[in-house]
Amino acid sequence: MYHMHGNRHCGPRGGGRRWGPFAVSWEVDPAEMGGRGRGRRGRMFDGGELRLVLLKLIADQPRHGYDLIREIEDLTGGAYAPSPGIVYPTITLLDDMGLIEEQKADGAKKLFAVTEAGTAHLAERAEEVEALMARLTDLGAERQRTDSASVKRAMGNLGLVLMQRFGRGELDTETLHQIVALIDDAAQKIERL
Repeated sequence: MYHMHGNRHCGPRGGGRRWGPFAVSWEVDPAEMGGRGRGRRGRMFDGGELRLVLLKLIADQPRHGYDLIREIEDLTGGAYAPSPGIVYPTITLLDDMGLIEEQKADGAKKLFAVTEAGTAHLAERAEEVEALMARLTDLGAERQRTDSASVKRAMGNLGLVLMQRFGRGELDTETLHQIVALIDDAAQKIERL
Protein backbone atom coordinates (compact mmCIF):
# COMPACT_ATOMS: atom_id res chain seq x y z
CA MET A 1 0.00 0.00 0.00
CA TYR A 2 2.76 2.44 0.92
CA HIS A 3 5.37 2.69 -1.77
CA MET A 4 8.84 4.04 -1.04
CA HIS A 5 10.39 6.45 -3.50
CA GLY A 6 14.07 7.03 -2.84
CA ASN A 7 15.47 10.58 -2.72
CA ARG A 8 12.30 12.05 -4.12
CA HIS A 9 10.11 14.33 -2.07
CA CYS A 10 6.47 13.47 -2.53
CA GLY A 11 5.01 16.85 -1.76
CA PRO A 12 1.39 17.76 -1.12
CA ARG A 13 0.21 16.37 -4.45
CA GLY A 14 1.86 13.04 -3.65
CA GLY A 15 0.49 12.99 -0.14
CA GLY A 16 3.87 12.02 1.21
CA ARG A 17 6.20 12.67 4.11
CA ARG A 18 9.94 12.94 3.98
CA TRP A 19 11.92 10.66 6.28
CA GLY A 20 15.68 10.74 5.89
CA PRO A 21 16.73 10.01 2.33
CA PHE A 22 13.33 8.56 1.47
CA ALA A 23 9.90 9.96 0.91
CA VAL A 24 6.81 7.88 1.52
CA SER A 25 3.81 8.47 -0.66
CA TRP A 26 0.38 7.02 -0.21
CA GLU A 27 -0.19 5.54 -3.62
CA VAL A 28 -3.15 3.30 -4.21
CA ASP A 29 -2.16 0.39 -6.40
CA PRO A 30 -4.95 -0.63 -8.81
CA ALA A 31 -4.22 -4.31 -8.15
CA GLU A 32 -4.75 -3.73 -4.42
CA MET A 33 -8.08 -2.03 -5.04
CA GLY A 34 -9.66 -4.73 -7.14
CA GLY A 35 -7.82 -3.88 -10.36
CA ARG A 36 -10.27 -1.14 -11.28
CA GLY A 37 -7.57 1.12 -12.65
CA ARG A 38 -7.85 3.59 -9.80
CA GLY A 39 -4.16 3.94 -9.09
CA ARG A 40 -3.70 7.53 -7.95
CA ARG A 41 -1.92 9.30 -5.19
CA GLY A 42 -3.58 10.86 -2.20
CA ARG A 43 -7.22 10.14 -3.12
CA MET A 44 -9.20 7.07 -2.28
CA PHE A 45 -12.42 8.19 -3.98
CA ASP A 46 -13.58 10.82 -6.41
CA GLY A 47 -16.37 13.12 -5.21
CA GLY A 48 -19.23 11.02 -6.57
CA GLU A 49 -17.85 7.86 -5.01
CA LEU A 50 -17.42 9.47 -1.61
CA ARG A 51 -21.01 10.77 -1.79
CA LEU A 52 -22.23 7.20 -2.32
CA VAL A 53 -20.12 5.81 0.53
CA LEU A 54 -21.33 8.48 2.96
CA LEU A 55 -24.93 8.02 1.83
CA LYS A 56 -24.65 4.24 2.34
CA LEU A 57 -23.22 4.68 5.84
CA ILE A 58 -25.96 7.17 6.75
CA ALA A 59 -28.57 4.75 5.36
CA ASP A 60 -27.15 2.03 7.62
CA GLN A 61 -27.81 4.28 10.63
CA PRO A 62 -28.16 8.03 11.25
CA ARG A 63 -24.74 9.60 11.75
CA HIS A 64 -22.90 12.86 12.10
CA GLY A 65 -19.71 13.82 10.26
CA TYR A 66 -17.26 12.59 12.86
CA ASP A 67 -19.04 9.20 12.96
CA LEU A 68 -18.65 8.90 9.19
CA ILE A 69 -14.92 9.62 9.32
CA ARG A 70 -14.39 7.09 12.12
CA GLU A 71 -16.51 4.41 10.41
CA ILE A 72 -14.49 4.68 7.19
CA GLU A 73 -11.28 4.57 9.21
CA ASP A 74 -12.55 1.45 11.02
CA LEU A 75 -13.55 -0.26 7.76
CA THR A 76 -10.05 0.29 6.37
CA GLY A 77 -8.27 -0.81 9.52
CA GLY A 78 -6.90 2.70 9.98
CA ALA A 79 -5.37 2.83 6.49
CA TYR A 80 -7.65 5.64 5.28
CA ALA A 81 -9.76 8.34 6.87
CA PRO A 82 -11.26 11.13 4.77
CA SER A 83 -10.56 14.64 5.99
CA PRO A 84 -13.29 16.76 7.60
CA GLY A 85 -12.66 19.28 4.81
CA ILE A 86 -14.02 16.72 2.34
CA VAL A 87 -16.65 14.98 4.47
CA TYR A 88 -18.58 17.99 5.78
CA PRO A 89 -19.07 19.70 2.38
CA THR A 90 -20.16 16.33 0.96
CA ILE A 91 -22.73 15.96 3.75
CA THR A 92 -24.01 19.46 2.93
CA LEU A 93 -24.26 18.49 -0.74
CA LEU A 94 -26.18 15.28 0.10
CA ASP A 95 -28.55 17.38 2.23
CA ASP A 96 -28.98 19.95 -0.56
CA MET A 97 -29.73 17.09 -3.00
CA GLY A 98 -32.49 15.85 -0.66
CA LEU A 99 -30.77 12.47 -0.16
CA ILE A 100 -30.30 12.98 3.59
CA GLU A 101 -31.93 15.20 6.17
CA GLU A 102 -30.94 16.55 9.53
CA GLN A 103 -32.52 14.90 12.57
CA LYS A 104 -32.86 16.25 16.06
CA ALA A 105 -29.88 15.24 18.15
CA ASP A 106 -28.48 15.94 21.58
CA GLY A 107 -25.59 18.38 21.62
CA ALA A 108 -24.19 20.58 18.90
CA LYS A 109 -23.46 17.82 16.37
CA LYS A 110 -25.81 17.53 13.41
CA LEU A 111 -27.19 14.03 12.97
CA PHE A 112 -28.28 13.00 9.48
CA ALA A 113 -30.59 10.24 8.28
CA VAL A 114 -31.33 8.99 4.78
CA THR A 115 -34.48 10.16 2.99
CA GLU A 116 -36.72 8.11 0.68
CA ALA A 117 -34.95 9.75 -2.26
CA GLY A 118 -31.61 8.72 -0.76
CA THR A 119 -32.75 5.12 -0.35
CA ALA A 120 -33.96 5.08 -3.96
CA HIS A 121 -30.65 6.57 -5.15
CA LEU A 122 -28.73 3.83 -3.33
CA ALA A 123 -30.97 1.16 -4.85
CA GLU A 124 -30.32 2.54 -8.36
CA ARG A 125 -26.55 2.45 -7.77
CA ALA A 126 -26.47 -0.73 -5.64
CA GLU A 127 -23.75 -2.46 -7.67
CA GLU A 128 -21.46 0.57 -7.52
CA VAL A 129 -22.11 1.02 -3.78
CA GLU A 130 -21.27 -2.64 -3.16
CA ALA A 131 -17.98 -2.26 -5.08
CA LEU A 132 -17.07 0.89 -3.14
CA MET A 133 -17.74 -0.74 0.22
CA ALA A 134 -15.72 -3.78 -0.90
CA ARG A 135 -12.85 -1.43 -1.74
CA LEU A 136 -12.89 -0.14 1.84
CA THR A 137 -13.05 -3.57 3.43
CA ASP A 138 -10.37 -4.92 1.05
CA LEU A 139 -8.10 -2.10 2.13
CA GLY A 140 -8.76 -3.02 5.76
CA ALA A 141 -7.99 -6.69 5.07
CA GLU A 142 -4.77 -5.73 3.26
CA ARG A 143 -3.78 -3.54 6.18
CA GLN A 144 -4.39 -6.39 8.61
CA ARG A 145 -2.29 -8.80 6.49
CA THR A 146 0.51 -6.23 6.30
CA ASP A 147 0.40 -5.62 10.04
CA SER A 148 0.59 -9.34 10.86
CA ALA A 149 3.43 -9.73 8.36
CA SER A 150 5.46 -7.11 10.24
CA VAL A 151 5.00 -9.05 13.51
CA LYS A 152 6.19 -12.23 11.79
CA ARG A 153 9.18 -10.35 10.38
CA ALA A 154 10.10 -9.01 13.82
CA MET A 155 9.82 -12.48 15.37
CA GLY A 156 12.00 -13.87 12.60
CA ASN A 157 14.59 -11.17 13.25
CA LEU A 158 14.65 -12.06 16.95
CA GLY A 159 15.08 -15.77 16.19
CA LEU A 160 17.87 -15.06 13.70
CA VAL A 161 19.77 -12.80 16.11
CA LEU A 162 19.48 -15.41 18.87
CA MET A 163 20.71 -18.20 16.60
CA GLN A 164 23.65 -16.08 15.44
CA ARG A 165 24.54 -15.06 18.99
CA PHE A 166 24.37 -18.62 20.29
CA GLY A 167 26.19 -19.90 17.20
CA ARG A 168 29.27 -17.77 17.93
CA GLY A 169 30.21 -19.98 20.80
CA GLU A 170 29.74 -20.26 24.51
CA LEU A 171 27.87 -17.46 26.25
CA ASP A 172 28.83 -16.53 29.75
CA THR A 173 26.12 -16.89 32.37
CA GLU A 174 25.66 -13.15 32.83
CA THR A 175 25.06 -12.52 29.09
CA LEU A 176 22.65 -15.44 28.91
CA HIS A 177 20.67 -14.06 31.87
CA GLN A 178 20.58 -10.61 30.21
CA ILE A 179 19.16 -12.10 26.99
CA VAL A 180 16.52 -14.07 28.90
CA ALA A 181 15.59 -10.97 30.93
CA LEU A 182 15.18 -8.88 27.75
CA ILE A 183 12.94 -11.50 26.14
CA ASP A 184 10.87 -11.91 29.33
CA ASP A 185 10.54 -8.13 29.67
CA ALA A 186 9.33 -7.78 26.07
CA ALA A 187 6.81 -10.61 26.58
CA GLN A 188 5.42 -8.96 29.71
CA LYS A 189 5.10 -5.56 27.99
CA ILE A 190 3.27 -7.12 25.04
CA GLU A 191 0.95 -9.01 27.40
CA ARG A 192 0.01 -5.71 29.11
CA LEU A 193 -0.91 -3.98 25.82
